Amino acid sequence: MFNKLMNNYYYGKAGKGDFTPDDLPTNRWQLFLDTLRVRFAALIRLNLMYLVAFLPTLIVIGLCLSAAMNILNATDLGDGQSAFTMQAALQAESAQEQGNAALPEEVPAVLSPEQATDSLLSLVLMTLFLLIPAFAITGPATAGVCYVTRNWSRDEHAFIWSDFKDAAKENWKQSLVVSVITGAIPAVVFLCWRFYGAMAETNVIMMIPQILVLMIGIIWAISVTYMHPMIVSYKLKIKDLMRNSLLIAVARLPMSVGIRLLHCVPVAIAAVVALFFNVTWAFLGIFLYYILIGFSLSRFVTASYTNAVFDRFINSRIEGAPVNKGLREATDEDEEEDIQVQMPRE
Repeated sequence: MFNKLMNNYYYGKAGKGDFTPDDLPTNRWQLFLDTLRVRFAALIRLNLMYLVAFLPTLIVIGLCLSAAMNILNATDLGDGQSAFTMQAALQAESAQEQGNAALPEEVPAVLSPEQATDSLLSLVLMTLFLLIPAFAITGPATAGVCYVTRNWSRDEHAFIWSDFKDAAKENWKQSLVVSVITGAIPAVVFLCWRFYGAMAETNVIMMIPQILVLMIGIIWAISVTYMHPMIVSYKLKIKDLMRNSLLIAVARLPMSVGIRLLHCVPVAIAAVVALFFNVTWAFLGIFLYYILIGFSLSRFVTASYTNAVFDRFINSRIEGAPVNKGLREATDEDEEEDIQVQMPRE
């Protein structure tokens, strides 16, 4: 019964073309917009599946933010009082004005700025370690989503449930390795940055390994953009997968950095809204975005970009490998029209 329900909801209709040959897009930007329009509703359904794998990660981040807010509210504001103590005082004053006895409340001790900083750093470190297993389990699911969005982004059919499940099952080992390393990199970089930073206070030369560790984290961040799409597209050993991803990331460095920054835009918008307008609306907006479509849309954008990169750097060098899937191929009639347009009039 469950399988039948999943099939009816996620399979959709197979064999239905989105374009006629004459209507096919002629460039990557047109292909992205057309396929996004056609697959937008399906991306929402795919996001609901993908969201299950990210629930532990979201829970860890949510608990971290809640704990961080408590630390900030307990921090000394400069007069020996914190936001917590001031709030308790206002409540007591309001109760006395209404003729009610103020209920004693347990107010957290006021933290000095140094204590608050140490508490926040410890909280960040604990959160980063908790995120390693939480993020690791997203690897197989990411492989499944990458396979589905790869097909959709080049206007090929893919069943949401069955293709997602098959791709996750087939590629879970490599995707799990990549996700474990991706989850561990922030914790390692954070620890090394603090360690070498403390040593750099007495020895300036220690700034070199400190910067190198940060660069390793950045390089991995831009290389991982290509890893999961490459896992579902080619049969490679894990070392060749990482090497090829690194080479492509360096070869396309500006675009590699740009695509990572593009994924940060929703969070940046939420931060601006929280800073200048309303914190509640900012959290609500970013929450709804990722609940509805944020994760799958990010993978769809990445797939559209990596398809073009793989066609240029990999598929074009493989004999018989198809390139420019979803794009209109130039015909003899098109070439004749181009020649006629380019010929000068007599």
